[in-house]
Amino acid sequence: MASTCGPLKRGLSHRIGLSLVPLLLVSFLHACGGSQVVHDRFDDEAIGPPPDTTLGPGDVFDVRVYGEKDLSSTFRVASDGSIDYPLLRTINVSGKTPTEVANLIEQGLKEGGFLNRPEVSIFVKEYNSKKISVFGQVKKPGTFPYEEGMSVVEAITVAGGFTSMARENDTTVIRVVEGIKKRYRVPVEMIGQGKAANFTLMTGDIIFVPERIF
Repeated sequence: MASTCGPLKRGLSHRIGLSLVPLLLVSFLHACGGSQVVHDRFDDEAIGPPPDTTLGPGDVFDVRVYGEKDLSSTFRVASDGSIDYPLLRTINVSGKTPTEVANLIEQGLKEGGFLNRPEVSIFVKEYNSKKISVFGQVKKPGTFPYEEGMSVVEAITVAGGFTSMARENDTTVIRVVEGIKKRYRVPVEMIGQGKAANFTLMTGDIIFVPERIF
């Protein structure tokens, strides 16, 4: 008996209403031996843990010390995970969050007798140590720096936008959550039309845009 999986997949979006697509797609994947379930949810439970904001080599951030312009500047994390900070010399910041780095600098300035009550703020400008990848039907596929709070729409824009062959509403975000690979269908065209919530990315996410099927 000939397999019906191919024709079913090609005709799925044309034969049923949009509201029934997620349910039938899950059944289709099981029938065809698919091992991954495509999620259509956008809540925190589906998206997974909060974004990783720890610093790493290549990241760029501002250090602002209240009332102290000479101690406020922009720093790039070196390949060994450190920065050279005035008065405190070499500080290892790799693997630390911006808040932890701010606390570390405050502690150093206070314990070194430089300031009595230092107030330090960290503002990350570039997360070059963290990447997202965009492949498929985009004009400039590749791997790009991740920015905190980056959305799937922003990632598609960085990749040059969709090609004319893109199946925009079937964009897939592939994410590893606690060692398990998960896939999320993201209707980017509907997001652009204000008909669906945007999707916030996490470092390491892979965005794949499939080709339109005629």
